[in-house]
Amino acid sequence: MMTDNAYPRPQLRRSNWRSLNGPWRFTFDHEMSFRVPRDVTDWPLTINVPFAPESARSGIGDTGFHRACWYQREFDAPDDLRDGRRLLLHFGAVDYNARVWVNDTKVAVHQGGHTPFGADITFALNPGTTQRLTVWAEDDPHDLEKPRGKQDWRLEPHSIWYPRTTGIWQTVWLEVVPETYISSLGWTPNLERWEIAFHAFVEGCHTEKAYVSVRLTCGSHVLADDSYHVIGGEVHRRIGLSDPGIDDYRNEMLWSPEWPTLIDAEVRLICDGKVVDTVESYTALRSIGVQRERILLNGRPYTLRLVLDQGYWPDTLMTAPSDEALKRDVELAKAMGFNGVRKHQKIEDPRYLYWADVLGLAVFGEMPSAYRFTPKAINRLLREWTEAIERDSSHPCVVIWVPFNESWGVPDLPAMPAPRHAVQAFYHLTKCLDPTRLIIGNDGWESTATDIIGIHDYDGDPGHLRARYGPEVKPQEVVDRRWAGGRILTLDGHPHKGQPICLSEFGGVAYIKPGDERYERGWGYTRYDDIEEYRRRCCALIESARSTAMFSAFCYTQFADTFQEANGLLFDDRTPKLPLEVIHAAVTGNGYVHP
Repeated sequence: MMTDNAYPRPQLRRSNWRSLNGPWRFTFDHEMSFRVPRDVTDWPLTINVPFAPESARSGIGDTGFHRACWYQREFDAPDDLRDGRRLLLHFGAVDYNARVWVNDTKVAVHQGGHTPFGADITFALNPGTTQRLTVWAEDDPHDLEKPRGKQDWRLEPHSIWYPRTTGIWQTVWLEVVPETYISSLGWTPNLERWEIAFHAFVEGCHTEKAYVSVRLTCGSHVLADDSYHVIGGEVHRRIGLSDPGIDDYRNEMLWSPEWPTLIDAEVRLICDGKVVDTVESYTALRSIGVQRERILLNGRPYTLRLVLDQGYWPDTLMTAPSDEALKRDVELAKAMGFNGVRKHQKIEDPRYLYWADVLGLAVFGEMPSAYRFTPKAINRLLREWTEAIERDSSHPCVVIWVPFNESWGVPDLPAMPAPRHAVQAFYHLTKCLDPTRLIIGNDGWESTATDIIGIHDYDGDPGHLRARYGPEVKPQEVVDRRWAGGRILTLDGHPHKGQPICLSEFGGVAYIKPGDERYERGWGYTRYDDIEEYRRRCCALIESARSTAMFSAFCYTQFADTFQEANGLLFDDRTPKLPLEVIHAAVTGNGYVHP
């Protein structure tokens, strides 16, 4: 990713690829004056891709309003484009509308600021080696009908919104593939049947004698080694595994945050008896479900201890400084005792999901909100949400989807049928695209169609939380009568039907070091200037949520300070405010002493 050599697409890896991150020519186009690359005659700036121009690491650091911008650079075409080989160009994410040219030939158009796209650019290459790549990105800073998450529409970040991200913000890369190649693949485990569903799509010149071979291994053990006939450019198969039978052996094969067992996959495309393409991937055996008001992981009750993670860095914004920084965030969440994160208002980089898969951390995948309810906004959300699910549905770490948060973009749910229909439609669409995971239809309050009731409660008094959700209170009373943030938890006609209850946002306690430049403007739901008072309140709130039997999951706000929000357990540079072992004890209850 970024400036290192981490493979950008971890579940479909090839050896022959090259990052285009680094210096590009750059210019803003505030008046939308340019239409094609030849219109741009002056390139006054240099940007460090993939960092957005608003970020300091980009080399520009301009946080003003920017309607559009242009990028350009040269690259050398690989010298092994022979025997029908193709050159693919990939973008991890470009916010929001993108057009791409190679040597003044348009090769790609995409809308959506958080999902990947690419193109076969072989036809646009000039004779010789040096090629010119140009990208136009349009991202209207005032447009509230597009999925924008936490990107502020005001000039300066305010309240819970942050600086904008314009243009390229994830890795750009090239990949050489054969004339006929595996274009995509996916995995869906089925624990009840002890099998893994596999699908693959093949692009190029199809032959009747095309097969895809799949070899699955777990450590030194070969689990499957089979070949499947490619029909119509597709393969869809269920791969049965030998059931170990005894629970102890079974458990060693299952993925969980405590035991993140992965199954490695080598997938080969064979045409007319010859191997023409080989990719590496991985999957896992893992199930998520509900039963009798509890969340089940791999068929057993499991309490999700989550921390809300905005996924921002001070100098790089939504782009991580490095792949190591993404790995470190996963490690820090686990070191604090959390077994999951709620990635808030952001479709996170696939490299983060890779490290969550490898190291063991459950992830809530959440759609960035639009802030108007119009047909245009719903169509945009629909398109990008579908692409996000397609991109991430094979990651074992992703256990829950969240299409809406706190009724953002779907206002007046109690009174207006149309927004209610939108929430219900997205719930059922998500179930259609991925029936294996749980869904929180609208997190926080005003639930209709949902597998889990999410509650947001920022009361800073732990005693109030215990009184409100303690053992003497029935779940039905909480869900059907309780108001959170001035909003009812479930809408009329959608009473509690035994869904698990999750305190999906709470805490938000701020602490800022005296003398810090943000001391005056730093913000939290509650704030303490004394570190010992901060420790007592933080730990007491977490302990209150952890010890409440009603909650099948809880999510503390938040992982790290984010711009003016100073309510992180970590400072924005990821330095812990409290010793990690203190936070770990409060989160897990192991060794915890009431403050």
